[in-house]
Amino acid sequence: MLDRLEKIQQKYLKISDELTTASNPDDLKRLYKERSRLTPLFDKITEYQKLIQNKKDAEELLKTEKDGDMRSMYEEERKEAEERIESLEKELEILLLPPDPNSGKNILLEIRAGTGGEEAGLFVSDLFRMYTKYADKQGIRHEIIDSSPTGIGGLKEIIFAMENDKAYDLFKFEAGTHRVQRIPATESGGRIHTSAVTVAVLPEAEESEININENDLRVDVYRSSGSGGQHVNTTDSAVRITHIPTGIAVACQDEKSQHKNKAKAMRILSARILEKQAEEKKAAADALKKQMVGSGDRSERIRTYNFPQGRCTDHRIGFTSHNLSAIMEGDLDDLINALTEEDRVKRLANSQAN
Repeated sequence: MLDRLEKIQQKYLKISDELTTASNPDDLKRLYKERSRLTPLFDKITEYQKLIQNKKDAEELLKTEKDGDMRSMYEEERKEAEERIESLEKELEILLLPPDPNSGKNILLEIRAGTGGEEAGLFVSDLFRMYTKYADKQGIRHEIIDSSPTGIGGLKEIIFAMENDKAYDLFKFEAGTHRVQRIPATESGGRIHTSAVTVAVLPEAEESEININENDLRVDVYRSSGSGGQHVNTTDSAVRITHIPTGIAVACQDEKSQHKNKAKAMRILSARILEKQAEEKKAAADALKKQMVGSGDRSERIRTYNFPQGRCTDHRIGFTSHNLSAIMEGDLDDLINALTEEDRVKRLANSQAN
């Protein structure tokens, strides 16, 4: 492991040197991103090397020291270094795991109403609010790309961007089916209603990852069918783009400008094509392998929000919180930390097995 740590340390220092001379904006962005990814590992390696040296120094001094008090002090230093080294080795094992190829990317989140009618639409709106409040706490910029409102304050679907190098790592476990159990305001009998929404997490494609040929696109424009206003149904501002080779079609009508709608639709299309490519690669590599955490399987029920009991349960890891009100206000730290830790444990177990 020491040899591997030294190579990572050398790579980090080389990137730092390159940053002092690089002038191309794309090169600077790539170098800063890579250094940012390596910084936590570099800091741990530096601490690890220092502790090993401290342990060696204490052991050397113990060979010649005769004074009892000094020997006790050196022995204590050796013991403390040894304990911290053992702890650091476990941390380094995790940090040395291959990074997720999508780590550091911006993402598009799609939330869609499933079973449950109007109540499902209301919960789409609730989840959107929950995610954006959490994003605000994390300093993650968000922007609505497209949405389809219902008549009672809910949303049939909403697509929004999360722009930050932490976005994918924090939200990647949200993909799947979210079930809600609560008593609707319109329910006179007080019966609990169960509905569901699906969440998709789409890493945004970088220019180097995907090349879309304009000749492969069919672009249709039509009049927006929004919730009203002087700009609705007066101009052909809504845009639908179909990628002919894959059959993937996306539409956007959130902006008043056709140009802006087309740009947003292209962001969604690029992310969906990237997702399709990733799914095909995964299926080709191992059609039988399926990971419960972070699998992105939209048919999988991952979480239940039970309002009468004030309970939120993530079924993948058995996590339960009885503070649902705080979670709906964007207090997701405990939940996301638990999912992240479980994922690390599984990845570490898999790497050791292989």
